[in-house]
Amino acid sequence: MPDHARSDHPAVQAQLDRLWSLSPGADVLGLERITTLLGRLGDPQRHLPPVFHVAGTNGKGSTCAFLRAAIEASGQSVHVYSSPHLVRFNERIRLNGRLIGDDALAAVLDEVLGRAEGIGASFFEVTTAAAFLSFARNPAAATIVEVGLGGRLDATNILPPPAVCGIAALGIDHEAFLGRQLTGIAREKAGIAKRGTPLVTMDYARPLRDAIADVAATAEAPVFARGQAWSSTSTRHGVSYEDRHGQITLPRPGLTGGHQSRNLALAVAMLRHQKALIVPNAALMQAATSVRWPARMQRLRHGPLTRVLPAETQCWLDGAHNPSAATPVARAMAGWRSNGPTALVLGMLANKEAGPVLEKLGGMVDLIVTVPVPDHACHSPESLVEQAHALGLKAVSARGPSHALALIADRFENPAHVLIAGSLYLAGQILSENDEAPH
Repeated sequence: MPDHARSDHPAVQAQLDRLWSLSPGADVLGLERITTLLGRLGDPQRHLPPVFHVAGTNGKGSTCAFLRAAIEASGQSVHVYSSPHLVRFNERIRLNGRLIGDDALAAVLDEVLGRAEGIGASFFEVTTAAAFLSFARNPAAATIVEVGLGGRLDATNILPPPAVCGIAALGIDHEAFLGRQLTGIAREKAGIAKRGTPLVTMDYARPLRDAIADVAATAEAPVFARGQAWSSTSTRHGVSYEDRHGQITLPRPGLTGGHQSRNLALAVAMLRHQKALIVPNAALMQAATSVRWPARMQRLRHGPLTRVLPAETQCWLDGAHNPSAATPVARAMAGWRSNGPTALVLGMLANKEAGPVLEKLGGMVDLIVTVPVPDHACHSPESLVEQAHALGLKAVSARGPSHALALIADRFENPAHVLIAGSLYLAGQILSENDEAPH
């Protein structure tokens, strides 16, 4: 799916235009191209600070955010590679906690593209090479790398054995690449396992657990699974975590939703099952509340986009775009209707199955307003309305987010809650229009 990255910086935009002219314009799995490209660049992936490698269908971004918060709370610096970006391409590459600057980004993209001739490297592969080259040239205590798609054949899997690997929640997504069988998806995610590197996982159904264990055994990677090597329990006061090193009670996560307690616990388990750096319990506790991760049940400010709604209306943003991501969001919405009228603004990419998301999220609100996702192949607002009506849900279409919020304000005198969801690309548009771009 084309990314349509844009930049206000002329030099960065020139390199993005150049990238699109050279890349195949689609997701491409496999390690051959990234191996060749990084080889031409001197194999920077072999010279990174200790790496924390995170895969998963949902929750891997939040897990990375908790990892970053904990390492930084311990007074240590960390690089982060994540995707996709929401507003600025720079969000994909953080150097020592800060977004890479425009001048540095333009320069590293120019360098990588200069070595990419004839390889046919994809957008993500070039971006990965640029990130690794940047990380190798800047000292830090650690590097956090989020898998892009799958695991086994993802460009990030060119990494040599990291300090620790982690697998977050599993579900069905990217069916064209990973299929619809959860055991097959589990095997692909577990493909990041490396010899001697701890593989820390959530607890899964027995077939998935066995699939991961089988892949890990072949790779000679020890597995530390929730429910076996470590445990966590959400309580009214926080998260109780325990492993062979002892028990710790963490505050409730700063990210909204019960699923974030599990993501926090996974990050803690990864940190406590690696030996590359020391992160004390005090830093783990601070990370629980200091963490920031945009567009994951993020409450929006009363800004340029949301000001059409009454000041007391709570407007939330989440990038939920598949059923497994929508399920915990729906749980977070429980009880909303008891406080007054509620609405969902939904825009989804064409390669995502809209019905299950509509059913889970639309069933929690009084009205659904459908919108397009700009610059991307997406379900038309009209087709989403038809699918909602087929499920017995009330829905209308809108030209875009501002029109959608205006329709909600017109329909309900005092809406209590509004959720905007369905695509991280839509979330990026929302953050941009509401002056809340990540920094």
